Amino acid sequence: MADGGFEDIRTNVNGHPMVNLLRYALRYWPRLLVGVTAAVLTRFARLVPALVVAAAIDRVVLGSADPGLLTDAGLLPAGEITTEAARLALLERLVIIAILAYLLRSVGRFGSRYLLQSAAQKVQRDLRNDTYDHLQHLSMDFFTEHQTGGMLSILNSDINRLESFLNTEFRQFIRVIATVSGIAIILWSYSPKLAAIALIPVPIIGLASAQFLTWIEPRYKSIRETVARLNARLENNIGGIDVIKSFDRYTFEHDRVAGRSEEYHDEQVGALRLRRAFFAGLRLLTGIVFVLLLYIGGRDIILGNPGALSTGAFALFFLYIRRLYSPMRRIGRSANKYQQAKSSAERVFGLLGQEPTITEPADPHQPDEIAGRVEFDDVTFSYGDREPVVRDVSLSIAAGETVGFAGETGAGKSTLTKLVPRFYDVNEGAVRVDDVDVREYALQALRDDIAIVGQSPYLFSGTVAENIAYGDRETLETVRDGSLPDSVFDAAEVAAADGFISDLPDGYETQIGERGVKLSGGQRQRLAIARAVLNDPAIIILDEATSDVDTETEELIQESLSRLIEDRTALVVAHRLSTISDADRIVVMDDGEIEQRGSHDELLASGGIYADLWAAQVDEEPAVADD
Repeated sequence: MADGGFEDIRTNVNGHPMVNLLRYALRYWPRLLVGVTAAVLTRFARLVPALVVAAAIDRVVLGSADPGLLTDAGLLPAGEITTEAARLALLERLVIIAILAYLLRSVGRFGSRYLLQSAAQKVQRDLRNDTYDHLQHLSMDFFTEHQTGGMLSILNSDINRLESFLNTEFRQFIRVIATVSGIAIILWSYSPKLAAIALIPVPIIGLASAQFLTWIEPRYKSIRETVARLNARLENNIGGIDVIKSFDRYTFEHDRVAGRSEEYHDEQVGALRLRRAFFAGLRLLTGIVFVLLLYIGGRDIILGNPGALSTGAFALFFLYIRRLYSPMRRIGRSANKYQQAKSSAERVFGLLGQEPTITEPADPHQPDEIAGRVEFDDVTFSYGDREPVVRDVSLSIAAGETVGFAGETGAGKSTLTKLVPRFYDVNEGAVRVDDVDVREYALQALRDDIAIVGQSPYLFSGTVAENIAYGDRETLETVRDGSLPDSVFDAAEVAAADGFISDLPDGYETQIGERGVKLSGGQRQRLAIARAVLNDPAIIILDEATSDVDTETEELIQESLSRLIEDRTALVVAHRLSTISDADRIVVMDDGEIEQRGSHDELLASGGIYADLWAAQVDEEPAVADD
């Protein structure tokens, strides 16, 4: 992964990415079949007016007996038209044919566009739902290694691009096939020689478009990675706008965004130069063919050569030439769009092909309940290929015991607790809950009995009640249906949150904004505690749960936490040692290893890291251990 670019996931695609996209579309094959049929009929109907014009010139205006295609099809009478009445009757018949053609074109256009575009929308919906659902089930290491901006780029920009491709370019493909086939048949019936000249560009444009794909493919891969990096930078900066403002780093961040923007600009301009040169070459080729038809066809008419076209048929050729080359030139643009879509499809289906690193065994352990015993057995863990963050840790925690974890920042305290709900797997050793390795558990059965309250708990945009109810599935569904069960109020009361909630404008129905921005830090913490209370876990993990609030708020939260951890196994990571001074045991970590363990008084008496940290926090000299 390079700065949110997601280059690594392209290798996860199973099969060709565009074939995978087609499989999604084929779920709606009846809709597609009718839509394609309507599109083909529309294209054929568009060819009829030119035939009407040719027949009108030859038969109505000039009175010629040249039959033409409409006459051969039995839609017009054969023979010369000599009287005024006969010409008017023939003109009226041509008008009726034209009206029917335009009517068929209008109805077919509506049907094809509605059916094909709605199918594209359904594919977009399915892809986004499937991709998001798959993303949710990926392991935490994926989110550690990939930036949020890149994920949003896939879920939005890439999937929208695939919908646009199906919506527009699929119809263009039908247009090219139907139009070129229809025109080729009609022109060949009038003059095989001139039809051959007119059709010369068709295979050339097709081969050139295929070559164009190989030229443009690296460009669009690079563009997609560049825009992902730009999105990641923008998302990062917008999320950290308060830091930018407080440190007055406007110029620094402007330069970083400008650098990413410049990369994106350079890639786009390079691709633009290649596209414009390609399309200019196509126009030159079609212009040469136009001139050849004008000269050869006109010369045959002037000299009266065998097989010379009639006046109407000569006009028909030039009417069709424009219709023939317009979709053919569109092949180049479609090839361009195809390559963009293929690049997006690689990222979407690459993400869908990404396998979680945390998986359940074939026959997972699913206990009726979890007592809460936790054991770390000679555990070593590192993030990826980095140096171990936790080294050779062995620790047993009894059910219902409260264990505090102390140590300097980066000592491995928080990482150790993340191994219990199996957010990550150990490199060596084992983590056990109730004497069963967590790798043997059904993931949901394990995590259902573990609640986590962190330093900056995440709250969802929504109401207070919805965020509390998030701790229990059934309660959440009840709240979503418009009811407020007593369990929500009870959880808020245990968390000492009911008081401030009642003071909010709409009480439990108050919208708290994205990430709970309308609440203070202490209020967000108490809602997170209420959420954990509602979960009723056997094991509770408190990760710096009071380090981000003032002393008065900390006291309120501590009271809430005391009620939360009562009769539960609690792993409490603390920077403020006062929050774990009453713990049954305290484990002191340094550089990923356990350096000390014991009660608060025992650790103070023995000196060392804990005593130094305590002294620094209470502004006292560290206690000195007796020799």
